[in-house]
Amino acid sequence: MKISVFGTGYVGLATGVCFADMGYTVVGLDIDPEKVNKLNQGIPTIYEPGLEDILKRNREENRISFTTDYKLAVESSDILFIAVGTPSGEDGSADLSYVVSAAESIGHYMTDKKVIMTKSTVPIGTNYLMRDTIKKTLEKRKAQIEFDIVSNPEFLREGTAIHDCLHPDRIVIGFENKEAAKVVHRLYEPFIKNGAKMIEMDISSAEVTKYAANAFLATKISIMNEFSRLCDKVGANIENVRVGLSADHRIGPHFIYAGVGYGGSCFPKDVKTLIQTGRKHDEEMKILEAVEATNYLQRQTFVDHVMASLGKGSGKKIAVWGVAFKPGTDDIRESPSLHAIRKFIEAGHNVAAYDPVAAVNAKESLSYSAHVQFHDNQYEVLNDADVLCIFTEWKSFLHPDFPTLKKLMKKPLIFDGRNIYDLEVMKEAGVEYHSIGRPLVR
Repeated sequence: MKISVFGTGYVGLATGVCFADMGYTVVGLDIDPEKVNKLNQGIPTIYEPGLEDILKRNREENRISFTTDYKLAVESSDILFIAVGTPSGEDGSADLSYVVSAAESIGHYMTDKKVIMTKSTVPIGTNYLMRDTIKKTLEKRKAQIEFDIVSNPEFLREGTAIHDCLHPDRIVIGFENKEAAKVVHRLYEPFIKNGAKMIEMDISSAEVTKYAANAFLATKISIMNEFSRLCDKVGANIENVRVGLSADHRIGPHFIYAGVGYGGSCFPKDVKTLIQTGRKHDEEMKILEAVEATNYLQRQTFVDHVMASLGKGSGKKIAVWGVAFKPGTDDIRESPSLHAIRKFIEAGHNVAAYDPVAAVNAKESLSYSAHVQFHDNQYEVLNDADVLCIFTEWKSFLHPDFPTLKKLMKKPLIFDGRNIYDLEVMKEAGVEYHSIGRPLVR
């Protein structure tokens, strides 16, 4: 079987290179010629651990290539993956223009039977929209060509996307035609042999499963953040609470770490889309509305605490470690760090920031302001800084040189949005240390 992947973002590129690594011939399509040119040279266009090696290897062995030619992408493959972007609009609804455009192109260029698999996270009902769009395009051509739509949501984590793609814990497919399911089962056979579980269902259930997974994880994070604010008020330690909760097998240890709030391309967008989907169907998603509200509150509470520590006036220098929404990625979408930096700038303060891989993207996002500067070394940002804020738990931040930190800063004051330091270590270091839901160290 030959595969084409529409879209070369985090999902599309990871999907393409991993199927190529399993021995399939893959064509990746993107509308950006510069991106396509880089990828054909084996140069990744996103940061993802392990991506560069697997991309170069499969380019050298001619198992994957990239193009801007829709006709080539459609005609050259049996299975077409849709992995284009679905950004949120101002009202929180997903922009499906890229998905519809891909469906129209498939209908325009297909000459034989195809299995069309949706990897993009799309609102419930989108797979049927794609089916109808392709049918209408074929009717305009007066062409009668069979095709099948399969919902195949991704469950990749940025920072471990290559590993997750090669070693999935489950493969969810939603379909109408059992023959199409057989084709998909053969496609995923190398992964199933490695232990992946294939879960078959109808298309609508597959669409809901993807959103429900992200919404559930966002809810776990948010309720822990809510508990952290309570801990601050009553003098408890959220880490002790977390350990107590994680021992309960019904709750488990995952996604119950308090912090400055979730970000990235998935959780914020998917929660918003589910809320909008509920409204569209006259179903109020009260829990998810609370999740969204508490996530914003968590970000803003952190900012307010930093501002209060600086006192009245403006022109203070705030050092920032980390702008990516999580370690292992250069993705800054919905990053709590960018939210805070914008608030600091609005208040008239100056920001010196460092991130080992996401600085380029952040510079572009914040280029409107002269009050933020990016540095190439994490210690450079500390010179004469009034406070250090930590937003991303990069490994280089885990064991800093505290004597150097104390010499460089006006005073040793840290606000840690990820609880990466031990309270006793901070006490011994002589640093005023504010973390999330844990006692203050002076």
